[in-house]
Amino acid sequence: MKKIGVLTRDCAGINAAIRAVVRTSAFHGIEVVGIIKGYDGLINRELVELDRRSVSGILSRGGTILKTARAKRFLTEEGQKKAVKTITEKEIDGLIVIGGNGSLTGAHVLATKHNISVVGVPATIDNDINGVDLSIGADSAVNVAVEALDKIRDTATSLERVFVVEVMGRDCGYIALQVALAGGCEEVLIPERETAMEKICADIVEGSLQGKISWIVIVAEGSAKGSDVADTIVKETGLETRLSVLGYIQRGGIPTAFDRILAARLGSHAVELLKEGQTGVCVSLKENRFTTVPLETAIQPKKIDSERDYRLIKILT
Repeated sequence: MKKIGVLTRDCAGINAAIRAVVRTSAFHGIEVVGIIKGYDGLINRELVELDRRSVSGILSRGGTILKTARAKRFLTEEGQKKAVKTITEKEIDGLIVIGGNGSLTGAHVLATKHNISVVGVPATIDNDINGVDLSIGADSAVNVAVEALDKIRDTATSLERVFVVEVMGRDCGYIALQVALAGGCEEVLIPERETAMEKICADIVEGSLQGKISWIVIVAEGSAKGSDVADTIVKETGLETRLSVLGYIQRGGIPTAFDRILAARLGSHAVELLKEGQTGVCVSLKENRFTTVPLETAIQPKKIDSERDYRLIKILT
């Protein structure tokens, strides 16, 4: 293994993973090239050499220094052939892909269809990589959302209102559940559970009659539109309700210490795996030990134990 390429998506902690890949590779005398704008950059041959100095001071930066973009062309045979041609002509012996389901699906295609040595590193705020306990970026996203929620809670209590807070989570309710637990919220709507708005509205009315002055409902974007939930609450309860959509602030910001450490460990271990000749796997930590998940498994839908956390939320409210 003489040269490794690295490409990424974006979320807090990815720069820490890039740094780990580069410096672990340097330790073993392996060159590293960064691929600008993900698979699109691989097709366009947008590469940059990375050394120890080029990744200095990036630990605390959110996003990715390598930029990222959605590459529709990579979904085509022609696009894949151009990407593979870049890998071959630039003499890249192995590829490390840092990202979520879409990025790892591309890695799986390269490994299985084109015989490229690839190791994936899970990095997504949704924490929806199958077989992986926790992805880089998820902890930071939850902390950003909880910090915003604490401020919203102050306003909800002062004004005695219902607040609907929409968080990210198109197919997975991980962020919503964690935020609801950490923020002491009264209700949470997630894709994994059927939404019972009649019951939610009835609970809000009952709580109001008993003197409860504020209520916060967390909505994962994949379960319902926050605006629709807020409108329904107003219609069914008559209580003043406000909507707050947190949106993309959850993807940015300074990564938590946990995410930096996780990124350092996973990024470094990914290099070791490539060096050993492993391919077609996603690196993971379970019970503080390194393990791998086949990319074919990692890109399958992930099931979370939503009932356990949802029950706890209801008990604590």
